[in-house]
Amino acid sequence: MNKEKFYITTAIAYASRKPHFGNTYEVIMTDAVARYKRQRGYDVFFLTGTDEHGQKIEDIAKEAGITPQKYVDGVAGEIKGIWDLMNTSYDKFIRTTDDYHVKSVEKIFKKLYDKGDIYKGHYEGWYCTPCESFFTDTQAEGGKCPDCGREVQRATEEAYFFKMGKYADKLIAHIEANPDFIQPESRKKEMVNNFLKVEGGLQDLCVSRTSFKWGVPVTFDEKHVIYVWIDALSNYITALGYDPDLGDDQPELFKKYWPADVHVIGKDILRFHTIYWPIMLMALDIPLPEKVFGHPWFNFGTDKMSKSRGNVIYADKMAERFGVDGVRYYALSEMPFASDGSITYENIINRFNTDLVNNLGNLVKRTLDMVKKYNDCVVPAPTARAELDADLKQTCVDAYAELCRCMDEYRIADGLECIFNMLRRANKYIDETTPWTLAKDEAQKERLNTVLYNLLETIRWGAVMLNPFITATSDEILSELGTALGSYDTIGTLELFGGMKAGDTVQNSKVLFARIDEEKMLAEIEAERAAEMAAAAKAEAKPEKPERVAQIGIEDFMGVELRTAKIIECEKVPKAKKLLKLTLDLGYETRTVASGIAKFYEPADLIGKKIIVVANLKPATLCGIESQGMILASGEEQIRVVFLADDTPLGERVR
Repeated sequence: MNKEKFYITTAIAYASRKPHFGNTYEVIMTDAVARYKRQRGYDVFFLTGTDEHGQKIEDIAKEAGITPQKYVDGVAGEIKGIWDLMNTSYDKFIRTTDDYHVKSVEKIFKKLYDKGDIYKGHYEGWYCTPCESFFTDTQAEGGKCPDCGREVQRATEEAYFFKMGKYADKLIAHIEANPDFIQPESRKKEMVNNFLKVEGGLQDLCVSRTSFKWGVPVTFDEKHVIYVWIDALSNYITALGYDPDLGDDQPELFKKYWPADVHVIGKDILRFHTIYWPIMLMALDIPLPEKVFGHPWFNFGTDKMSKSRGNVIYADKMAERFGVDGVRYYALSEMPFASDGSITYENIINRFNTDLVNNLGNLVKRTLDMVKKYNDCVVPAPTARAELDADLKQTCVDAYAELCRCMDEYRIADGLECIFNMLRRANKYIDETTPWTLAKDEAQKERLNTVLYNLLETIRWGAVMLNPFITATSDEILSELGTALGSYDTIGTLELFGGMKAGDTVQNSKVLFARIDEEKMLAEIEAERAAEMAAAAKAEAKPEKPERVAQIGIEDFMGVELRTAKIIECEKVPKAKKLLKLTLDLGYETRTVASGIAKFYEPADLIGKKIIVVANLKPATLCGIESQGMILASGEEQIRVVFLADDTPLGERVR
């Protein structure tokens, strides 16, 4: 039997910088939905990736002194690494610099141009580089971007434009005929009232640029590169192999999964996904996605995350303190459905200790420890049922039904709350039945066995339901229970409560989550933050003008013989923590130099590097090593050796 398909995507992350926690939330949320759908029996295709073109990246790369491609290779690798660290189960990671994507975007632009939907003109208005967007005088009132609040620049240039207005009425009709197309509801009203049903109608969209080169070229006009939104948005179909030249004969992957069931995006780019993207698809005669879900943002307390404020939180750093599942749980449990979420370390620690340590972790450990103590790790048979048992079982059934309803509506935090309410009921069940009291009376052995069985089975249901959210923890719990019944089709009804087999053996319990000392951790975080802010301030500060030293003549300077050399051997000096022993090749001879750079460099990092050495310095003995020169380096608190290009000849005089 063929499974029903489910195609889900994130917005592709802009490869200009490392993503902060708010950016990472989106891929974690999307992963939870994808895993849930797989558990429900769907054939899921989960797409994510990176958006790698545009003026901002070209400018950053130029400032860094490297090519844009090299720059985005580094950032894309970092983004993918964080997605992997967060245990996300994407099926494909697309990059907009991938050859197949570039070729398809070129063809898409040409097809829209040939169809008459794109025309050449001139643009004059305000441009926001971070947002890659143009704005009118009214929109950019006060010289600020209406989207991000940063300063905009006046720009005038030749450009190609997309005839958005041509499809506006058709899009309005589609939105009205499909009330769930834009979710949540508040986002739909914003798009329709602020952009589609406005005086003057929907404005044509600028879709090319000439002021920079880092982008997909317009094949028939070399001065232009295709603007980011056609390039980036097209990834949802190019990842499936879409090729405009193939007409209806598209690849099987595209035929199988398109249209997308849901695009999961941040609310800040809703306009591009619910207006520009659907119109592009209409122009290409491609069906529209079923749904666009615009999730809210995570703020730090009440403020937007900002490097200048020192309140940016990164998921990989969080994982060092709370573990990957700790980060995933907080992200998914704390974000409301339609309003912005708030992240503070106090909230994270409280959630961690209350929900993961107390409610989940202690329940699992207490139960397994009792099964070990009272039944020698053997799963008991439930032969003495009571009214309390029926209530617990019904709680499990209701929790599963409510979880499914919430997840189908993308109410992720509400879905998690259903599970943890069930776990709270299980903890209460322990207090109500007092297994330790039952264990004292041999006549209550069957009742004790039933209580323990019900707890084990409730924990199994919890582990299965938690799988999309905190996958590693779910797998660990099922392993400790000694059961392979980990799929959603093993839970959900009263008839299925009883999957664990009496006589099987459970494993020894482990501490799933260790309690965090809030005061101690907050102090550590504050100290680290202060150090980072101080380092950033120092890096940005202008260096103080040094005190004037005595001037020397050209004769004195020429008396210093500077020569190029290569480090061919390097080792630490056992008796001196600060010293490295370097063996240098000057081309015409080798020398030994003792240098106080051990704190800043590992020997392996220096071997093969070319440097500058003071060749006529009087030898000096340091820790038993005769040092025959001094290498050039800058800095005081942070020493930086002056390295030369690999093709520098050895023994050259430096003047």
